[in-house]
Amino acid sequence: MTPELQDLVDDVSRLLDTPAILEDRAFNLVAFGTHAGEVDPVRQRSILQRRSSAQVQEWFERFGIATSERPVRTPADAGLAVVARVCLPARWNGVTYGYLWLLDEDHRLDDAVLERVMPRAARAGAIMARQARTRENLDAHVGELLAGDPESVEAAASEIDRLGAIGRDTPVCAVTLEVDLPEAAVPPLNLWRLPRSVVSALVDQHVLLLAPAAEARDVARAAWDLYAHRLDAADRPRLVAGIGAARADLAQIGGSVREARLAARVAHAVPRLRPVAGWAELGVHRLLACGPCPALRDGVLDAAVEPLFDHPELVATAAAFLDHAGSAVRAAEELRIHRQTLYYRLRRISRLTGLDLADGRDRLTLHLAVTLSPLVRG
Repeated sequence: MTPELQDLVDDVSRLLDTPAILEDRAFNLVAFGTHAGEVDPVRQRSILQRRSSAQVQEWFERFGIATSERPVRTPADAGLAVVARVCLPARWNGVTYGYLWLLDEDHRLDDAVLERVMPRAARAGAIMARQARTRENLDAHVGELLAGDPESVEAAASEIDRLGAIGRDTPVCAVTLEVDLPEAAVPPLNLWRLPRSVVSALVDQHVLLLAPAAEARDVARAAWDLYAHRLDAADRPRLVAGIGAARADLAQIGGSVREARLAARVAHAVPRLRPVAGWAELGVHRLLACGPCPALRDGVLDAAVEPLFDHPELVATAAAFLDHAGSAVRAAEELRIHRQTLYYRLRRISRLTGLDLADGRDRLTLHLAVTLSPLVRG
């Protein structure tokens, strides 16, 4: 969030003694002023969900807010649960960058009052225009940062530092946001709600964020929340964020990007790691970074274990038993089965695979196979 914009909105809210809210031209929430008065359901949804619905956006755009240079009054609409309000377009050099909204259910904001606060809307437009240009420049430099050519990488890192985003002396992590849905749109992140120190770019149809290492976990969770609000509840488990390990210098971020992508890939396959998975938490799954998937598959999927994959309940039993270091009590509790049922399944696993679950080497063979199979089996 931009402190300048938040201060501006708070100032307008105090000056007019009415709730104020600033959205960008895509109706993403930028800032809202604190106020003790009532707010309508549309305002509540905008604050809680960080943006207005498509239906509400269409309603407001009918009144010409996208092109107007003056305040625009919009009427109430009971069907949309909208109260009367005023829109002050936040413009700069003839371009609308956002909308400063003022609730006016009692129609007490006269034209003279609105004219006095229009300069603040113009100021918001100027700030938003400046940040939009900076983000465009940063987006281009991220591509150069990942190009691999040492000279280009060094120049891009220095330029990102010069633009005031992430300094060369700041440890940094890569965060990737990925959604596993057919023909899913690119995550439409509301970047206004993330810290200014975060650099974003669209890379290979996934959103990539570069964040100071100290903030990476919070940034990843905030980014996940911002996009999850736009998905149906049933689809949200298909959205994951991956975090790479920290690098001391932005010029080294390529390795963290690869780790973040791998962490996201593992999170898609391993439910316990969702929705945000970090490289440091992957454990044995970091083997996936060691080489091509077919070679890793041949190395970790012992032929003795293959018959087990025709029996999903036995795979789950083996995973639970071995994850809990052979504790029958804890494995049975996780699986919600009686211990005798667990013992019966373990005997079946031994018969199918020929592996002795009392032998540490056989346990390791089985554990690697059931742990990595969701990611390496074709």
